[in-house]
Order: sequence, then structure tokens, then C-alpha cells
Amino acid sequence: MNVELIKINDYCWEIPRTGDMNVPGRIYTSPALIETARQEEALSQVANVACLPGILRAAMAMPDMHWGYGFPIGGVAAFDWQSGIISPGGVGYDINCGVRLASTALTEADVRPKLEALANELYRNIPSGVGSTGSIRLTVKEEKKVLQQGSRWAVNQGMGTDSDVRHTEDEGCMTEADPDTVSERALERGRRQLGTLGSGNHFLEVGRVSEIYDTSVAEKLGLYEGQVTLMLHSGSRGFGYQVCDDSLAFMARHAGHMGLKLPDRQLACAWIQSEEGQRYYRAMSCAANYAWANRQVLMYRAYEVFLRIFGIGPADLGLNLVYDVCHNIAKKEEHMIDNQKHLVCVHRKGATRSFAPGHPAICEDYRSVGQPVIIPGDMGTASYVLTGTSKAMSETFGSTCHGAGRVLSRKAAKRQSRGRSIHRELEEKGILVRWSGRSILAEEMPDAYKDISKVAAAVHGAGISKKVAKLKPMAVIKG
Repeated sequence: MNVELIKINDYCWEIPRTGDMNVPGRIYTSPALIETARQEEALSQVANVACLPGILRAAMAMPDMHWGYGFPIGGVAAFDWQSGIISPGGVGYDINCGVRLASTALTEADVRPKLEALANELYRNIPSGVGSTGSIRLTVKEEKKVLQQGSRWAVNQGMGTDSDVRHTEDEGCMTEADPDTVSERALERGRRQLGTLGSGNHFLEVGRVSEIYDTSVAEKLGLYEGQVTLMLHSGSRGFGYQVCDDSLAFMARHAGHMGLKLPDRQLACAWIQSEEGQRYYRAMSCAANYAWANRQVLMYRAYEVFLRIFGIGPADLGLNLVYDVCHNIAKKEEHMIDNQKHLVCVHRKGATRSFAPGHPAICEDYRSVGQPVIIPGDMGTASYVLTGTSKAMSETFGSTCHGAGRVLSRKAAKRQSRGRSIHRELEEKGILVRWSGRSILAEEMPDAYKDISKVAAAVHGAGISKKVAKLKPMAVIKG
């Protein structure tokens, strides 16, 4: 499909409304990345999403966009809460795949001498890889508590603090979660995987703050140059995958009865207010809560490793959760459209919430600076911390990008990596890596992703999030 792009400004291009499109498409990128964007097959997916009923303002994509199931990864779309649809393709299989960043009181000079021991111990104690299982064994009754309580469940088990809950988006819980809407197969898959990293692009990273762009905001977030950090990227594991798979099955049948002409069967959907739509929303909320609990457990396990390796107490380690953001989610939110408040269902598939300073959904600790945004790069480059802006609220339903975005498929990356030793290349940069899957380093090599610095510069230039700090990796545990 040949998709026309019209330049609106240096950081926004538009796909004009044609054919069955109800709204235009909007691509947020930069002059440095626009040619890459023009070659993206995902542009046709943006146009397809614009055809869905009840969509508001525009179908959007961020500079990290690439091809996904139904919706593009890096896609954002909001639908009227009363008359719009909800689509599993707009959320994805790994529901609430997200990132959490924790700060420490350690510096690179403290950590570098013990970095190898730290990496080895983290690898031994953080279960990773396809089908990995953790040390937590849940009964059916206890698993349903996880699905209802999210992060709070882990904290109630002694794995964290109240501060962790405050510094998690939505306090780590979607209250609409209803365990009765998920299948026995989903429950079975989730029972043994809590506290596991997973595979693919999921990781645990020990890093350092290499650059500060906004000192006052960084201080508010507790970040300073040279500081050692811990970052986690994981989601809802097999539980979330099964919820999506189950939902797509009944949504596909339901879509046939809706009388809609869908441009792509992967856009199977339901009216938000229908029984099917509410069933998916409640099941998706369960998976979101599972993911938040999972990241809370993972952070606590890493915390225990730090204490053992460095032989220090909690006060000396000073590990504090900066923030936990989610991607791959659909949320009921209130936004201003044409100077009027609207209840909408915002789908963020590979996109991050970027709420402006003063928004009541932001915890009081950070409300004056805006919601923290964490954008991880690949294991060989950098990651960025940003904050939300008022422009994001007015243009993108309070959304920004979520990562670097792939430029090579996993198969293409494996082909291009033949004959190379990726872990040796990373070690030459001072980055230790530990991994599970035989081909994982090839699939996830730095060359497989867009330049994260250009992606961060694009959303900063577009004004939909504001750069605060840059982080560099020191040790990475891959799934």
C-alpha cells in the first residue's frame, strides 16, 4: 500500500484522510528519521486503524513505530468511550509490557570492581528465557488476588514498599480487573511464571546516569550524573499472551456480527460498551495487574542480589523506584477534544503515557514536573528518562514513544550477525551481558534497532515529552 505523507511541521507528518478513513493518520518523527518512516510498512496499518469506528482526532504513530499485529507497534489511538471500539490488536499480546527504573546510592566506581559478580548473580537469581518459571508458586485463590491487586499484592508479601506503589503508573493496579473473565488456560500459564523476566527484548540492566539535561527535574526524580541505576523491561508473560489469544478468538467471531467492514482481520474488535468489549477490558486489566506484580517481584529479587554482592544494608544501597511505566494497554481516560472533556479509551501499543505537570493521575511526588517517561534503548547504546508535557495532552492523548523500535526483523538480525560475536563486541564497550536463548543476542543486537538518541530527540523536538537524563548500560541480563 502506497501511503502519502504530508509534512505538517519538522516533527509531524500526516496521512490524509481518504477512502474509509474516519480521521487522518499522524506520524510523529524527525527530519533525521523521516526517510526511515517513509519506508515503513506500518504506515498502512496507521491508515487502517483510522478506519475503525469511534476513533477520535487521528490514528497516530511514534518515531519508534514498526509493523505489529493489526495496529503498528508505536501506535496510539483513542476511541469514544460510549460509541467506540476496543481491539486486542491495539494492545498486543504482551499486555502491559513495561519498564521500571530504580535509582541507587551507588556510583560506577562502587560497582565496576564487582560488576561481573553482580551480573552472574543477577543471571542466576532472575529466571529468564522462553517458558521460564519462578520460585513463587501460586494457588488459584492467591493468583486471583495478584490479578486484582497488582503491585500491591507483591508489597503485601514483603517484596517492596508503599513508595514503590506510589511510583507506579496507576499505582500498579487497574481496578476493573475481573479474574472471572480469564480462561483456565490463562490461569494455569500464569501460576508458575510470576517473578520471571521472559524472553525476546525483555531485560534487566545495571546502568549509570551519563548525562543530565534538566537538573531541577532530575533532582526531583532523584537522579544525578554517575549514579548507578537498575532498569527492568518485562510484561505479563504467558498469562497476558493467553488473555490476548483467547480474546482474539471471541472478538473475531463477534466482529462478524457487528456489520463492520474491517480493512484487516487483525483489527478484530468489539464495541467498548458491549458484553464482549467489557469482557476483554476486564481480562486485559487482570493481565496488566499481573505484569505490575511481576515487575515488583523482579525488582525485589534484584534488590536482594545487590545487598548480597556488596555486603551492605538497605540504607547504604538506597534503591528507590523512580517510576514504572506501561506499554501495550487500553485505558479509560478523560481528555479535552475541541475544548470539551471526553471519556475515551486510549490504546497505546508500544507507546508510553506522557501526562503533563499538574495532572491528577501523577503521584504527588512528581506532579509538579510531569509523569516520568522511560525510553529504553538496545543493550549496547543508551536509554532516556523524560517527562510528560502539555503538548502531549493536546495532540497525542498524553502519549509518547516507548523505545528505539526495530529496523530489522529477528530473522534478518540473525542473518546479519553471522560470523560476529555480539557479546564480545559489547564487552569491548565495557558492557557485560548474560543471556538464555541461543540466538537471543543475534536477534537483539544493537544494529536491529533504530538510533535511540534520534528517537528521543524526535519526541523532545515534537514537544510530546521532555528529555531529563541519559543512561548508559554496564551489565545486561537478557531473556
